[in-house]
Amino acid sequence: MSIDIKEQSNEKYTEANNYAKKVLNLINKENDAITEEDASWITEETVDNFRDYVNPGFLDYRKTVTKDKQFAAVEWSDEGESFKDVNGKKYIDCLGGFGIYNVGHRNPRVVRAVESQMNRQALHSQDLLDPLRAFLAKLVAQITPGDLQYSFFTNSGTESVEGALKLAKLYSDRSTIMAATRAFHGKSLGSLTATAKGAFRRPFFPLVSGFRHVQYGDIEMMEKTMEACALVGEDVAAVLLEPIQGEGGVIVPPDDYLPKVRALCDKYGALLILDEVQTGMGRTGRMFCCEHYGVVPDILCLAKAFGGGIVPAGAVVANEKVFKNFFPNPFIHTTTFGGNPLACAAAIATINVLIEENLPERAAKMGAYMLRGLKEAARGHEDKVMEIRGKGLMIGIEFQKDKIGYEFSQKLFDKGVLVAGTLVNAKTIRIEPPLTIKKEDIDRVVQTVADALK
Repeated sequence: MSIDIKEQSNEKYTEANNYAKKVLNLINKENDAITEEDASWITEETVDNFRDYVNPGFLDYRKTVTKDKQFAAVEWSDEGESFKDVNGKKYIDCLGGFGIYNVGHRNPRVVRAVESQMNRQALHSQDLLDPLRAFLAKLVAQITPGDLQYSFFTNSGTESVEGALKLAKLYSDRSTIMAATRAFHGKSLGSLTATAKGAFRRPFFPLVSGFRHVQYGDIEMMEKTMEACALVGEDVAAVLLEPIQGEGGVIVPPDDYLPKVRALCDKYGALLILDEVQTGMGRTGRMFCCEHYGVVPDILCLAKAFGGGIVPAGAVVANEKVFKNFFPNPFIHTTTFGGNPLACAAAIATINVLIEENLPERAAKMGAYMLRGLKEAARGHEDKVMEIRGKGLMIGIEFQKDKIGYEFSQKLFDKGVLVAGTLVNAKTIRIEPPLTIKKEDIDRVVQTVADALK
């Protein structure tokens, strides 16, 4: 049987083009111009295409998809502290894209900066000096603690961690990296080795050699492990930690933990890498979580909210003694899209908004208010709720069982409040709204939590 490849290709291209035009027509419509017929088609196509072309496994994890895979809430637009599904239902966003929307959804100032830069130049040549990367690097040096000075820009958190690990390896001839149990640092190969969840790690063994994990928050275990590594000639090159473990369940360490880790690193000649991908950019009530504890890392990892919820953006920030190992050959670690003009414009505008609107301070104030309200709502429900904890607007509600947490998040979603579990686990539900969330929205969330627990 012979096939006319050219004719077949033409048919496929025609079909694909017609489909693209239909989708573009919907994208170019004003939000209020989407009809019920449009919404129905979008929903059905989304579910079917996830099943047939993306990954059907996602449908099993989406709380809005029924067993017959036909009904689903499909997000379509966002603004401020909320988003709407394609049918127009509004949700208060208490997930915040796992910490993306610190300055709110589609913050007008961030959008304007990105649109203005797009109208001028979207991506750079890769050869000439690009000014926005230089502007942003100086800003980052100005707002980060201590002697952090040089930045390498990335597209995501896992890329930032990979860059930090490579910097640590370049700094000395040591190869041991220490991380913590319940840690999450990403899923590319190096960062996955530092991540602690076995279900993510096991399928990809063997991972990168030289990593050791110790109990998070246990300073004695860390000291004994560092001492043992030194005795056997496997001195620790770097300690990689989250100041507050996000995906691990919003685990807040003792107040003296990070200062003691810093002291141990100094004692044993190890670098301290802090992964502030989720805790940074004002989330916990300071611009960077490590500032609560008076600790300055040698390397700082940023992403998520760094791009203002508009453009993917991240950064590896280091002091000169560490970063200078990139100086002799600046091409030893590169990325095509990291630090592109659109991402830099978004990050610059984000920093401006965070400072001018005092959003870190606001996160501290609103976070304390929300934490009090949530604890009051949970009073009398100790059979369901184990603990409510957090710092700033990074809050976790830990339940007695996974099933309770899942049913709780489902009830909140039905009432128009989006929350989610941690590490594909509903035992701890995270509350991470935009730092711009209004007091009346917090009151509504607290009341919805109280009703759900009843």
